[in-house]
Amino acid sequence: MLNIVVLDGYALNPGDLSWDSLKALGNVTIYDRTPEAQVVERSIDADIVLTNKSILSAESIARLPQLKYIGVIATGYNVVNIEAAKARNIPVTNVPAYSTAAVAQLTFALILELCHRTGAHSDAVRAGRWASSKDFSFWDFPLVELEGKTLGIVGLGQIGQAVARIGLAFGMKVIAHHKHPERDKMEGVTFVDLATCFREADVVSLHTPMSAANKEFVNAALLHTMKKTAFLINTSRGGLINEADVAAALREGLIAGAGLDVLSTEPPAADNPLISSPNSIITPHIAWATSAARERLLNKVVENLVAFLAGRAQNVVNK
Repeated sequence: MLNIVVLDGYALNPGDLSWDSLKALGNVTIYDRTPEAQVVERSIDADIVLTNKSILSAESIARLPQLKYIGVIATGYNVVNIEAAKARNIPVTNVPAYSTAAVAQLTFALILELCHRTGAHSDAVRAGRWASSKDFSFWDFPLVELEGKTLGIVGLGQIGQAVARIGLAFGMKVIAHHKHPERDKMEGVTFVDLATCFREADVVSLHTPMSAANKEFVNAALLHTMKKTAFLINTSRGGLINEADVAAALREGLIAGAGLDVLSTEPPAADNPLISSPNSIITPHIAWATSAARERLLNKVVENLVAFLAGRAQNVVNK
């Protein structure tokens, strides 16, 4: 019987999903969270290790003699030293594209919140300001209509394309900066260079993987080229933006607002400059976490493992 260890199952399944399909495959031990110092101790007898954010370093992998397979419960797999696993002939799998609809939906939730500040206006009503108002209507922020505005998308992969479709449905002009414009061309979307994307867009939304080449590429120089009425949206990776520069841009009114679901360190430090910045809406990395998306993720994790056990491994990232 296989020994299967889930190092950090709580984020995927805080109790509203069933682990039964995984438990049917072997002896399953599920930990809510596992710090790196306890990875080896908890995985020492494991044939299969599943991880989301718990780190499997080269040292840890070397100390797990029974380990035959590592399944990442996410799309990004930087928490695993894939070369060390490859040297041991241990496949590492991931789950691509499970949260496309959910991330696109939250992207527009952030955009619409910046447009209408529904939360702030609802709070004002609950505080009694409408009941005591001399007028039938009031608003505390400029109210923005998206039709006719320009949506700039950085990265037109599956999520970027889903965001583009929603933007087009709102009557927006959609431009995109993308590595593969010919391969991923899309009706209604005009490809532009990065500078043009930031200069012309009323909303810039980031949907690109992070690499050493684009770390903190959204910096003071680029922010200064944006319209003062523009919004910056990031539901991709926190490290794509220079947080101090974005915080300064918000304080100085260089841009009108930012909607962020990701930060460079998660959970963030209490003194992260964006948390106290004006006109910023920050959610705690929830774009991926609808119940439907998490169920798809769990199903695909199990499907990946079943395929491996059948000798036809899929979604392997360290071939």
